Amino acid sequence: MAYVTFLAGNGDYVKGVVGLAKGLRKAKSEYPLVVAVLPDVPEDHRNILSSQGCIVREIEPVYPPENHTQFAMAYYVINYSKLRLWEFVEYKKMIYLDGDIQVFGNIDHLFEYPDGYFYAVMDCFCEKTWSQCPEKVGWPSEMGPPPPLYFNAGMFVYEPSFSTYDSLLETLKVTPPTSFAEQDFLNMFFRDVYRAIPSTYNLVLAMLWRHPENVDLDNVKVVHYCAEGSKPWRFTGKEENMEREDIKMLVQKWWDIYVDESLDFSEEAKTSSAAPVMKYVTAPPAA
Repeated sequence: MAYVTFLAGNGDYVKGVVGLAKGLRKAKSEYPLVVAVLPDVPEDHRNILSSQGCIVREIEPVYPPENHTQFAMAYYVINYSKLRLWEFVEYKKMIYLDGDIQVFGNIDHLFEYPDGYFYAVMDCFCEKTWSQCPEKVGWPSEMGPPPPLYFNAGMFVYEPSFSTYDSLLETLKVTPPTSFAEQDFLNMFFRDVYRAIPSTYNLVLAMLWRHPENVDLDNVKVVHYCAEGSKPWRFTGKEENMEREDIKMLVQKWWDIYVDESLDFSEEAKTSSAAPVMKYVTAPPAA
């Protein structure tokens, strides 16, 4: 079993992954962090990750069918490459974490959840649907059964499987992309086996101003810095909602871990237990 994240390009997201590796170490996780990197991740970034005890694995990109839609963000198209994570079958179960996530408490117990399901935290689209607050806006009975629950794909618990991977790629070939790219696709694909877990395992920062009554910051284990302007390594506090004291506190907590040299991967551990940088077997594009 292992944690896994995804990295593409030569930008500053490598800082987020370093912070994540150190956060898992502070939380005393017993499992390694695998970093799936696209070929365009430079060697110096890979070396940084290896020096932090990460298992670096190169994967080939996965591309969606072309010319179907505009994504909400242009870079979302690369996120389909996350489907390669289902090829990591040497791990019985994995917990995926985005690079802009930090772990503030041990979550190893999630590996013990029953097999056969896809676990993730419900996403929040309340500005349009009030999906986290059905008591505010109920689903009209005349519209038939309500739509499936929708999860945020920045954190999920899953089981690698070649058969699942093959099915993902075959389904992708006949599924027009939508605005939120792989997140929409994974929600569609796993809708029958999805099981919601508490938001403490993936606190999307928008919950702080949309559902403050549902947030207990003292007990949050995983924070997702996905709101505009909230990436700690780029933080200026100028964007909307970023002036909030709770946001500033969470950004500082990330930095406290990132700059803590005692959380760096030690030379002693490196010589005795570090896994080598590995290059994953390439596969043909999905479509």
